[in-house]
Amino acid sequence: MYREHNSQASKRRPAPGRTGRPTGPLVTVRLPDGRLVQGEHLADGPAGGRPADASGHQQTLVLMSPPGGPRYPRRRRWFHIIPRWVRWTAVLVIVGVIFRRAVAWAVLAALSGALHLFGASLHLPHVTFGWPWSSSTTATTDVGPLVLQKIEGVDKPALGTTTFNFLFTHSVSKPMGVLPCWYSATFYAVGRASATVNLNPGPSWWKPSTGHYVLRVLSKPTATAPGTVSVALSLPLPQLPQSVHDVSVDNTLSKPVSSDHSWTYPGLACGVLIKPQFSQSVLYAQAQGVAFQQATTLKSVTQPLIAAAERQASTIINGNFITPTLAALNYKVSQFTIHWVIPPAST
Repeated sequence: MYREHNSQASKRRPAPGRTGRPTGPLVTVRLPDGRLVQGEHLADGPAGGRPADASGHQQTLVLMSPPGGPRYPRRRRWFHIIPRWVRWTAVLVIVGVIFRRAVAWAVLAALSGALHLFGASLHLPHVTFGWPWSSSTTATTDVGPLVLQKIEGVDKPALGTTTFNFLFTHSVSKPMGVLPCWYSATFYAVGRASATVNLNPGPSWWKPSTGHYVLRVLSKPTATAPGTVSVALSLPLPQLPQSVHDVSVDNTLSKPVSSDHSWTYPGLACGVLIKPQFSQSVLYAQAQGVAFQQATTLKSVTQPLIAAAERQASTIINGNFITPTLAALNYKVSQFTIHWVIPPAST
């Protein structure tokens, strides 16, 4: 046991004359990159540490590969194989697809500005600005009340102005004992009358249960074309003039047509009592009363008056309120109708 231990210890100890460091001759080492390293020890060989060349001169060793073994080139990743311009093009295409609404809006705005600058008139498609996270659909809410309530101070405008002509007679008589004394003149007059239309009957009128406002979406908007809707409204019937102040008489077209008098006129007594110079204010008041009576009872006047008021109301509501509001939501009105109904007594 003792001998065995000593033999193992002797194996671990270096031989005499060796310190554990290379003791071979000094050589010059040329690295693969061309650098020279001076004074490197050559490891001891089987010939007792002598180099192959025994001339005594210091030898130069050339390393063909870097220390630690050959180095292989790194493996390139797959995206480095794709050209840079292809990668940037793909990125721009993806961004353009995601933000297509904003890009289309910006391009059309720039093109419209350029055409306006050069004075060219070209109809460009309508594209609304929008982000990818914003919804492009429009809810079919009751925009009718919201639109019609924008009419401030014109809730009941006078529409459908119609002119009509008529004749009226003004007479004056004075008592002169048993003798008749009177004078009369007939005048031609032109009257003007308008009907009033209640464009905004109030919130209760537009309740969904009444069915006074119906909007149907026929098609939703796309990237190239706006959506289409149909709108149907119900409004109270136009009202005829309510007082004599709602009608007027054109003085420039009114004129006397004929006159008549008693056989005693223009005798001295009757001529002094009656002076046929009628006051303009008296004649106008009488003509206005006759015009009001015809504008509310005579069918040849009331029917054209109501029809004209309905046409003007339809044009105002559709052209000034319904169409612009829906156009801002990228919708086009394909059909618009107004149904005229008799309002309830409380309206």
